[in-house]
Amino acid sequence: MSDLATLETSILDQIAAAGDEAALEAVRVAALGKKGSISALLATLGKMSPDERKTQGAAINQAKDKVTEALAARRHVLKSAALDARLASETIDVTLPLRDAPVEAGRIHPLSQVWDELTTIFADMGFSVAEGPDIETDDYNFTKLNFPEGHPAREMHDTFFFHPKEDGSRMLLRTHTSPVQVRTMLSQKPPIRVICPGRTYRIDSDATHTPQFHQVEGLVIDKTSHLGHLKWILHEFCKAFFEVDHINMRFRPSFFPFTEPSLEVDIQCRRDKGEIRFGEGEDWLEILGCGMVHPNVLRACGIDPDEYQGFAWGMGIDRIAMLKYGIADLRQLFDSDVRWLSHYGFKPLEVPTLAGGLSS
Repeated sequence: MSDLATLETSILDQIAAAGDEAALEAVRVAALGKKGSISALLATLGKMSPDERKTQGAAINQAKDKVTEALAARRHVLKSAALDARLASETIDVTLPLRDAPVEAGRIHPLSQVWDELTTIFADMGFSVAEGPDIETDDYNFTKLNFPEGHPAREMHDTFFFHPKEDGSRMLLRTHTSPVQVRTMLSQKPPIRVICPGRTYRIDSDATHTPQFHQVEGLVIDKTSHLGHLKWILHEFCKAFFEVDHINMRFRPSFFPFTEPSLEVDIQCRRDKGEIRFGEGEDWLEILGCGMVHPNVLRACGIDPDEYQGFAWGMGIDRIAMLKYGIADLRQLFDSDVRWLSHYGFKPLEVPTLAGGLSS
């Protein structure tokens, strides 16, 4: 019996000393497993006399019960300690500021926003969008648009030209999106109703000019198109874009090689404390040029000017973005300053719609 008591004490000490569940399991197997010390004692009961079996069996089973209870108690302690350690290592400091979701942190560039705005407005009027390459031929950029030989725009100080080819012709970076109008007239039969947004390039750089900028042009070709239609389209566009109920416009005679007659368009505004407000005041601000498509341009594009006529207009996307959203320097649009974009940019889900507003 003294040996059984010693064995029991030894096993209970090992249970108390087990530092984790793996060590505790090793103690259990050594004591209660098939070849465990207590299991071995239970196996000897069959060889004992009835009186010895009664006495020894009770003592051995009592020791087994104590070991089993000690194992369960120690296992509970070890599991609780493991859980506490895990909770301590995975603690979240709820006092930290919540990070902005990507959809809240990102911003849409004002130029992309304005591009979507004007596309939304003209699409509502039934215009489709036409695009073309940034690198153009002299023929599409100048000749078919009625630019005469020797025109200043054909010179190196105004236009980015590439090196001459073997035949002497030179490709260039388009100076306007008008070549897209040419490509449209060459590929489609009237009636035509398109806008042509895109990048353009000219050798110029200051607060209101950059070597690369964005432009949108519009073209309508039909049998009965006239300046009255053009004025209505531009008036409706300006009202929708600047989000005013009414805006006065002034059309002044001008000259462009590709239109006849040609017009400059001013819109009513009020300058007050460094801000420009449209639809009110007594000032005027020029925003675009337009006119009836020159007969020579129609002929160059395979359209009979005796049967069809049309009108076109063009304006700088960067310029109207500056006017609407109060951007002082055109060059800031291309500085890639994240702080500037955070101030002037738009949240990704603020998609311009005529129903929901363009600048909400």
